[in-house]
Amino acid sequence: MNNEQFEQMKNAEGFIAALDQSGGSTPKALNLYGIATDQYHSEEEMFSLIHQMRTRIIKSPAFESNRIIGAILFEQTMDRLIDGKYTADYLWEEKHIVPFLKVDKGLLDLDNDGVQLMKPIDGLPDLLLRAKQRNIFGTKMRSVIKKASPKGIAEVVAQQFQVAKTIIAAGLVPIIEPEVDITIPDKSRAEAILCDELRRRLDMLPDTANVMLKLSLPTIDNLYKEFTKHPRVVRVVALSGGYSRNKANELLARNRKVIASFSRALTQGLSAQQTDAEFNNTLQQTIQGIYEASVK
Repeated sequence: MNNEQFEQMKNAEGFIAALDQSGGSTPKALNLYGIATDQYHSEEEMFSLIHQMRTRIIKSPAFESNRIIGAILFEQTMDRLIDGKYTADYLWEEKHIVPFLKVDKGLLDLDNDGVQLMKPIDGLPDLLLRAKQRNIFGTKMRSVIKKASPKGIAEVVAQQFQVAKTIIAAGLVPIIEPEVDITIPDKSRAEAILCDELRRRLDMLPDTANVMLKLSLPTIDNLYKEFTKHPRVVRVVALSGGYSRNKANELLARNRKVIASFSRALTQGLSAQQTDAEFNNTLQQTIQGIYEASVK
């Protein structure tokens, strides 16, 4: 593990940029960026366009480590180049931003307990080996909770921590992401159950294990504050979860010691049609707003 990167993730002020839209969400991300589906004709073209978008973001003068301390990448982004360097190397060597990799393969269908577990991550050991070779620091994997079901939430957390053990053994720091759907009527109850399950699993980790938590912005402010002090937790970060950027920033600012890891809220307002000056100015304002919410 890179100790300098660990120290940055543990203590530096700033937030994590989530640039990990995968195959299923890429068309939507491109459409929001102003590139319609009729503007590309193959999956390869689609992924090349999304890499161009991510490259434009990463190379922007607004995208700097004084406010952004980490970035989450999609697997294809990890394997592509920016100015002749693999993306993770460019992030760290040119921007001093810590690289993470999304490793999950998507979600299973909603089950009877109201949750969506992760699909099996086939080839995970090989992917983690490649991630180490590409100088990735940590990983991210997402599940979804749509009901305050003790059984379902326990299954989600158990699966997350089971996969996390494999990631830790490979020398990487896993971001555990059991997202609570912000639209469900029993969201607060689901978050209370999740809190109990996370506490139980964290307390079972050996002293050599380190994880991060990526959680939905809670109904009750500072619900997850205890985890910001847990010895096994490097950082607690929040996803925007469908909130507008302004709303997500407002909620985040009320949760002490929790920082952002926004995706859609980060790229909101960016367009392929913008001039570089317009693009960089929009990104500058966005990053500043998310940063301010993260350090309050």
